[in-house]
Amino acid sequence: MTKKIVQTAGRAQLGEFAPEFAHYNDDVLFGENWNNQDIDAKTRSILTVVALMSQGITDSSLVYHLQNAKSHGVTQTEIAAVITHVAFYAGWPKAWAVFNLAKSVWNVGEGDLPYDDAAMRAHAKEMPFPIGKPNDAFAQYFVGQSYLAPISTEQVPVFNVTFEPGCRNNWHVHHANEGGGQMLICVAGRGYYQAWGEEPVELTPGSVVNIPAGVQHWHGAAPDSWFSHLAIEVPGEGGSNEWLEPVSDEEYGKLAQ
Repeated sequence: MTKKIVQTAGRAQLGEFAPEFAHYNDDVLFGENWNNQDIDAKTRSILTVVALMSQGITDSSLVYHLQNAKSHGVTQTEIAAVITHVAFYAGWPKAWAVFNLAKSVWNVGEGDLPYDDAAMRAHAKEMPFPIGKPNDAFAQYFVGQSYLAPISTEQVPVFNVTFEPGCRNNWHVHHANEGGGQMLICVAGRGYYQAWGEEPVELTPGSVVNIPAGVQHWHGAAPDSWFSHLAIEVPGEGGSNEWLEPVSDEEYGKLAQ
């Protein structure tokens, strides 16, 4: 699910002076046109930058749309290529002007990550830890695609686990004769944790969950968001994991209601 684009600048700046223009700007241009799914938001952002550059508009409106392009996954390398290409058709001086603005929005190499999915790339840019590789070794215990990146394999094992929207692991239990269990620290996106017999708990960056040994539970992404958490194994004796049944679509679907 794509996050809805909402604009309020029209009413904030012109609401009393030109309410009809404010309505067209906020409700039609952005509320309807920018939320049309025939073109994805990343492509729409690039087209808008190109149109403004072609007209020689290099004021705050272009800065806004450069920032908007970045937030929708346009990387530094991509915007540099776009401006260079358009320069041959719109004019070299215009390219110089736009490059000076773009340099204030992107750092060199910023966000140039090897992910085709714009939402995945944007999610990766939100956190200091890598997404890692597909979590193939545990794929049978997940609904949807997850990724695993080892952060520390010494002293206390720490892994960054990333879930695509809608992905969650099966119900499971961390067993231990003494001590043991797991800690989760959300580092990006939005997800859920649920212990057996309890209501789901929403997780956002900074949320911490302490899971004692022997507690049946699951965790994963929200239906409309990528989600990453650090998984920290609590030291214990005689530790083992028991994987149980998947979280049903019906059960998981209640989160979206």
